[in-house]
Amino acid sequence: MGRRVVRSVDAPGIDTLLASKEMVIVCGSGGTGKTTVAASLGVLAATQLGARVLVLTVDPARRLASALGMNAFGNSEVQIAPEVLRLASPPVRGVTQGELWVAMLDTKAGWDELIRRHAPDAVLRDKVLANPLYQNITGRFVHSHDYIAMEQLHELHASGRYDLVVIDTPPSRHALDLLDAPGRMREFFGSRLLRWLTVPYRSRLFALASKPFYQVADRVLGSRFLQDIAEFFILFQSMESGFVARAAEVERLLVDPRTSFVVVTTLEAAPAHEARFLADELRKRKMHLGAIIMNRTLPTSIRQPGAAKAARSLMAAADDPDVVAAIAASLAATTSADPSDISRVLAEVGERFHDIVVVASREAERRAELVALDALAVDVPSLGRDVSDLHGLVELGGYLQQG
Repeated sequence: MGRRVVRSVDAPGIDTLLASKEMVIVCGSGGTGKTTVAASLGVLAATQLGARVLVLTVDPARRLASALGMNAFGNSEVQIAPEVLRLASPPVRGVTQGELWVAMLDTKAGWDELIRRHAPDAVLRDKVLANPLYQNITGRFVHSHDYIAMEQLHELHASGRYDLVVIDTPPSRHALDLLDAPGRMREFFGSRLLRWLTVPYRSRLFALASKPFYQVADRVLGSRFLQDIAEFFILFQSMESGFVARAAEVERLLVDPRTSFVVVTTLEAAPAHEARFLADELRKRKMHLGAIIMNRTLPTSIRQPGAAKAARSLMAAADDPDVVAAIAASLAATTSADPSDISRVLAEVGERFHDIVVVASREAERRAELVALDALAVDVPSLGRDVSDLHGLVELGGYLQQG
């Protein structure tokens, strides 16, 4: 299908990013709300921009279903019912509501589809799928999940079924494995490991010389174990051209101007450091950093000089008998409060608020470091609760728009 016409957005902000890109890849440390933000971006694009959106999670933690208030979903795209979407978000004047679809990567189904796509003929396809080690090997391949994820992203983008695909990735360092997976696949086809596995079955002389070794290996590892492995990789190698070509296409897609990355972080020390690291790694790979979303931030009003002064005044008041007596007298009409209790509460509130002021000041320093990365900086306040349904995602989307 052709791309739908979505509402254009002139003011720079998260709306602009979503309206101008075809793929947005959301990454960041675990525990920063990355999955929830990815889901909220999808809801925002569908309800406010009128786009046909797919939110795809390649994070095996399966949190996307919870964020969307669903029990579960799988490798096939599932549409959020239009009436449910409409109830969660009031219609925008002049914008026809879009569509929101969701899916979660299934590595097994992805590999099966990959073999069907790259096998040169039906005979080879069936041989690979029927190979006794196929399911076990592909499931245990290093970065197997990552490579299948990149393949699926390419397929979804090339299909043209969606105006925007939002991808929720695993936590930061694993997200980099995801981005490097196409290159690793290309390297694998030229590796010594693949030659070592397949040469004995391509060379009769080598096969005769190594026959005693394989006979011993069979007794130790089981009948035809190494032979089955080698035969599988010979079949696998016959699809090299398709794998390598697609890997190169995926690498080009990741640096395409139509693809952008959104880094989600909190302003705690470790996640903020990880966000800077991830931003640097994306730039090294010449990938577009579209936005840094600073989630669960404290209100800027806490950092005002008057707030810190008020905290100090409360702590000082706790030791002032006249102030304590005045507060006790003002409360006498509704409750009886012991002056010692009042003094203790004043000191506790003042001390706790002073601690929050210190935290807010440190957040401000980390925020300045992230803003210096020269990407759209978006502040999202702490909502004080978990987001677990569409209404919560819509509310979060409002803060993402305000930035």
